[in-house]
Amino acid sequence: MIVMRTVLKFLAFFLALSILAFGSTTGALAQGEKRLAFVIGNAAYPASALTTPANDAGLIAQTLQAAGFDVVGARDVDQESLRGAYRDFLAKVTAAGPDAVVFVYLAGQGLQFEGENYFAPVDAEIANAADVPMAAVRVSDLTKPLAALPTKVNIVVLDAARPNSFAKSNQPLAGGLALVDPDPNMLIAFNAAPGTVAPEGKGPYGAYAQALAEMIRDGGLQLGDVFDRTRLRVNEVTDGAEVPWNASKITDPFVFFDRGPDAPAPQVSAAEVRTNRTKEIRDFDAHDAYIAALDRDTMRGYEDFIVAYPHDPMAKRVRAILAARREAITWRQTWLRDTPEAYWSYLDRYPHGPHAWDARRRLEHFDAALEPPQNFAVYDYDVPPPPPEEIVYVDRPVLYFDDPEFDFDPPPPVAVIFLPPRPRDFIELPPPPPPVGIFVLPTPVFVPVPTWVNPPHDIFPPPNDVIFNNIHNTTIINNTTINETNNQGGGLTGQKLTAGAVGLGAAALATKVALPAFLQKKETVLSKQNPGGLPLKPGQGGQQPGGARPLSKTLPADKLTGHALPGADGKTLPLVNGKPVLNGQNLPNNKSRKLLNKQVTAGGNAAVTGNPVVNGQNGTNGQGQNGTGKKLRKIPGVNGTPAANRANNPSALNSQNSGQNPPNGKFRKLHNQGSGQTNAQANGQGNGLKGDGKAPKFHKLPANGNSGGNVQQKFKVNNGNPQLKVQGQPRPQRPEFHAQPRQQVQPRPQRPEFHAQPKQQVQRQAQPRPPQPPAARKPSCGHPSEPACKK
Repeated sequence: MIVMRTVLKFLAFFLALSILAFGSTTGALAQGEKRLAFVIGNAAYPASALTTPANDAGLIAQTLQAAGFDVVGARDVDQESLRGAYRDFLAKVTAAGPDAVVFVYLAGQGLQFEGENYFAPVDAEIANAADVPMAAVRVSDLTKPLAALPTKVNIVVLDAARPNSFAKSNQPLAGGLALVDPDPNMLIAFNAAPGTVAPEGKGPYGAYAQALAEMIRDGGLQLGDVFDRTRLRVNEVTDGAEVPWNASKITDPFVFFDRGPDAPAPQVSAAEVRTNRTKEIRDFDAHDAYIAALDRDTMRGYEDFIVAYPHDPMAKRVRAILAARREAITWRQTWLRDTPEAYWSYLDRYPHGPHAWDARRRLEHFDAALEPPQNFAVYDYDVPPPPPEEIVYVDRPVLYFDDPEFDFDPPPPVAVIFLPPRPRDFIELPPPPPPVGIFVLPTPVFVPVPTWVNPPHDIFPPPNDVIFNNIHNTTIINNTTINETNNQGGGLTGQKLTAGAVGLGAAALATKVALPAFLQKKETVLSKQNPGGLPLKPGQGGQQPGGARPLSKTLPADKLTGHALPGADGKTLPLVNGKPVLNGQNLPNNKSRKLLNKQVTAGGNAAVTGNPVVNGQNGTNGQGQNGTGKKLRKIPGVNGTPAANRANNPSALNSQNSGQNPPNGKFRKLHNQGSGQTNAQANGQGNGLKGDGKAPKFHKLPANGNSGGNVQQKFKVNNGNPQLKVQGQPRPQRPEFHAQPRQQVQPRPQRPEFHAQPKQQVQRQAQPRPPQPPAARKPSCGHPSEPACKK
């Protein structure tokens, strides 16, 4: 019985441990492997635009989306945008945890300067070699922070070894990219071998990007094999003009796609592949020996080919590859040593080599002789000096494998034992449609992967999973649904698009690569400034967003469509709470309230600057801007009604402004047979004040029942001095009279408009003030519509 209880306790304890272990494993699987990618394609360089980088970046981004990567990317970014976007990406990688797989792809113009590689943003201005560190982004500034994070796999691809269009001077930069050593747990790949450049493709995609996308889509292919096969495919497609390179320090196994159990048997077994990798170069025939050396891509492999087949047509091509690799290794060790003796040692080997001017620039830094002295300690490199037959290939700043000077024979076709033939649906890819927004990468037409190829089951699904969930379908949109013609991929189903997504534009919107957070904010701003277009360049678009269009300086006011001034063409000014309104706002002068309600229209638009004069408000009521003016008397009306129009107001002239204000800011006197009064503006502000701050003296006009005829004003230039002259019919002079003081008259009833009304925009309500009698003044008499004078 005791033994039985002990056994039961042991079994219970074992069962509890098993459940705990299973729960931990389930949690780990639920977390999964997070895959993140950062993709940039720069093509719109002002000095020399490139053809394929933007499309290449779109193709790689789409392929990575299918493989389960959370991809952010952009095209044609400047330095600020590139650095800000990559900073956001590093923050995302940090949050992903230690099991993250990171893929960085940069397509565009690459440079090397004094042993460092640089990636040029589209706003780079590089007139000479010294501008490179400031105008371009150093690649090690991108790889070092990434290597410091606890990630599982880091893959950095530079599709940027292209002919250099910068710093074309007598001290040229070395061509291509410089040889580098990858950091631990990192693979670095170039589209062309160090020290060489790839020819610019004619499109729609570059040979390297298309070959890399083809190999990524091959299920079950290990990471190293992906890039080795990419090198063979590119060399085949370009007839040997481009030889990619990669170096890796990744030890963990990694595949982009799994190969399903229903996959067809490979044409070459894994055992045969291993045998070909270990087989001696001399044991192959000449054609296969060249492919085997290229597949291994090592100094020893190329040297073994030269030894085995020194007179084969491929020997010259292999010597060029070997010469470039030897020079790149020599310079790498020289740069790491970074002493005058090391740079003299390099110049002793390669006096006209690709890095000769880099060595001299470093010697200037050390204030040392630019040429090797007679006696110095020669640095002992890991590689022997170049033989004479190699010097011709590196006695220049850059090496082109398709240089007609070398007259290389085309390489032989690749045998199936090294590389299977290209898939039929991945030979000729159609160009992508135009991008749908600023910075957005092009979206190629997706080519479905075979049904027996699927992403690994333990990866974390990406947030934008339209491509990921339809890797066996096509992205041609038919109404609102991605076609499901070949959906047999491990339970993946076609994904419905939104109801409003129709046509090829919907496919681009649904499958486009997301912008980094930094560029999303920038894209929003630029889209408002330039809707549907490219980012504005500095200095373009003088009209700022939201700014008002300036009015014409030559057309009259009545010809400006949509900009008619209030009070123009004889129209009265609008009233708000009994006050005239100019441009939707009340006039600010509170002390002119008595004059506001007269609404005198002075013959149309009497304002030079577009501000109409209202009953002499601007400069005749003592509140002008230029000083204190004289106070004008009110013209009494008939039966207590003030004269508000030209029929009752003899002081309002039906005049038209002509010309500009006098340059001295003062209006000259108006000449006429009779003294005339007009509402004139000085200093462009509509104020009838003189420059000394005093208002001009006004003369009364005769009143004969038709106060003010048609008076025309114009400038007349006499002796170079402009005068404002009034021409019109002479008016009869009124007899002068001397008004005697009389008793004060009773104030007229106040009009309701004169009571202050509460204003909504003011916090406290204005209390209505009781009407107060006007100040004692001498009333006018004896005029038409006025009482008779009393003695």
